Amino acid sequence: MASATKQGAAMLRGFVRKTRFDTGLGAELPPAYRKFWKEWKEQQPAAVHYVPKEGMFERKEETGEVHPVQNVPLPLKSVDEENYGLWGGEAIIQGFTKKKLMSHRVPRFWVPTLKRSVVRSEILDEFFSVTVTERTIRLIFEYRGLDHYLLMSPACDLRSVLALKIKRRILQDIVKGIPAWQINPEKQKELMKEYRKYLDQYTAEEIDWYGLTWMEAINKRRNEINAENPTVPHKIIFRQKLIEQLREAGIKEVTGEMEDTKDTSWLKRLNPFAKKEF
Repeated sequence: MASATKQGAAMLRGFVRKTRFDTGLGAELPPAYRKFWKEWKEQQPAAVHYVPKEGMFERKEETGEVHPVQNVPLPLKSVDEENYGLWGGEAIIQGFTKKKLMSHRVPRFWVPTLKRSVVRSEILDEFFSVTVTERTIRLIFEYRGLDHYLLMSPACDLRSVLALKIKRRILQDIVKGIPAWQINPEKQKELMKEYRKYLDQYTAEEIDWYGLTWMEAINKRRNEINAENPTVPHKIIFRQKLIEQLREAGIKEVTGEMEDTKDTSWLKRLNPFAKKEF
């Protein structure tokens, strides 16, 4: 009865489900990556496929009834193809449609219109041939370039892994002083003056962990742990112990001391390739 009472008291505080950051190497990840993960997976993205309504209540003109405003995001279906392009926050929508009012509904997928285009990063001084949407092109023009668009958009709006990788490279190059423009110091200084403001949002550690997928972050943390505590094979440890024991026993071959007399040590006798004198 006591155990049941204790369990009931614990349930009053609410059941807390464990997350991927509570077990295994996920618990070893630094707060810098948790901040990026929250921005990427937990933060509410900007409305793309619907128009959000302002206020808390709305009145219908037909009936005059007052209803609370409910801005419910449309469920988006993620596919692998969107991680290899810049879709501007768009995704595939899965739903139903009706041909007539009294007919049965049928499933339907709304896919964004995709096209192949070339975009340029001024900081990296590189061109990228990627799959984009009309919204992506419009946002790049509104933000005055690909670099500003990526740096001013949170990870939840970018969605694409490719966009996050490019943004990570841009941030790292700004920290290094934009090395792609070393041949033109005046242009390099102008770009640093324009883009240095974006570094105020991140620390050096956060930039180092920014844009990594879950498995990349796990592998990065595993390599750090292995570097801090290198694993030494047992054969090397046992070999070193054996050498120390032989030195303590005064074995000539181990200490490097050679005698003028004929070598008749047990190590010499056990060697099947050694020359034997009869």
